[in-house]
Amino acid sequence: MNSSKSPGLAGFGILKNTTCHTEKKISVFFSIIFMTVGILSNSLAIAILMKAYQRFRQKSKASFLLLASGLVVTDLFGHLINGAIAVFVYASDKDWIRFNQSNILCSVFGICMVFFGLCPLFLGSVMAVERCIGVTQPIFHSTKMTSKHVKMMLTMVCLFAVLIALLPILRFRAYQIQASRTWCFYKTEHVEDWEDRFYLLLFSCLGLLALAISFLCNAVTGITLLRVKFKSQQRQGRSHHFEMIIQLLAIMCVSCICWSPFLVTMARIGINESRSKETCETILFALRMATWNQILDPWVYILLRKAVLKNLYKITRGCCGMHIINLHMLELSSIKNSLKVAAISESPVSSKQINLQPLSSTGQ
Repeated sequence: MNSSKSPGLAGFGILKNTTCHTEKKISVFFSIIFMTVGILSNSLAIAILMKAYQRFRQKSKASFLLLASGLVVTDLFGHLINGAIAVFVYASDKDWIRFNQSNILCSVFGICMVFFGLCPLFLGSVMAVERCIGVTQPIFHSTKMTSKHVKMMLTMVCLFAVLIALLPILRFRAYQIQASRTWCFYKTEHVEDWEDRFYLLLFSCLGLLALAISFLCNAVTGITLLRVKFKSQQRQGRSHHFEMIIQLLAIMCVSCICWSPFLVTMARIGINESRSKETCETILFALRMATWNQILDPWVYILLRKAVLKNLYKITRGCCGMHIINLHMLELSSIKNSLKVAAISESPVSSKQINLQPLSSTGQ
């Protein structure tokens, strides 16, 4: 019987000869730390975004805040569910045969890994598209991008990610226990069937496509804002655009750095028809880098806010450069005053006024 099509036996063959070992105490410790930090960070970011959504009622910013809240909520549940399963696996000494006889836990773990991996990438690209439309086509954005439409977009993105995650289950392909015995995903060992390669390539291509869309839309948005700023001196109504584009650029950079190794590794495994050269340690390292994305995303909204940046600027100015700045200001003011005096003394109007003053005094 083919083990990839039998849910009860799927993945157990890999447990016999595994070459990837992890220290139990260290792994459990780091899993608990990552999960706790991620939950606290995302909870704080949700509170900040909800407060900002209640405070600002501009349609352009309200839609962005709704999408950002959806992204942070997704990261929060990703930490809760995936982190809890990972800690349970470590605490059970990774004995999958004992607690995963029907392969239900591995299937749930694999579905969550795919969903909470793709959904934040999709939401990041949707946020970039939304901001690009808001800057380049403000009239269309104000009439079409309402809160109702944004909620529909969030629902569609989540349903699409769920469909991709459930695709192996619908095709009777069970998720596989990986060589490290700590997580479940698509088949990454001895990938020879076209369908197993298809799932790996689909996951990696969709993730890389989302990153490419984010990069393109953020580039267009940034160039448009810079052109508007240089052409017009009126910056009213544009400050929130710059704040959001800075946050989007930070999200894009974090996603590219954290997710690129894992996406590229999955693509390389899917392309190779025979046994892939990627080791278990390489895959596990790429997975841990991808996990950092869900920890760093909320800190973008926590730190890259206008109020926080202003306070940091004031602190930096007060600690590092107050005397130097004051000295330069005094020098510039003295230079400007001397230039003004020289210009007044050299102007013909001023010389006439000086010559008329003694005449008027003698006439009196």
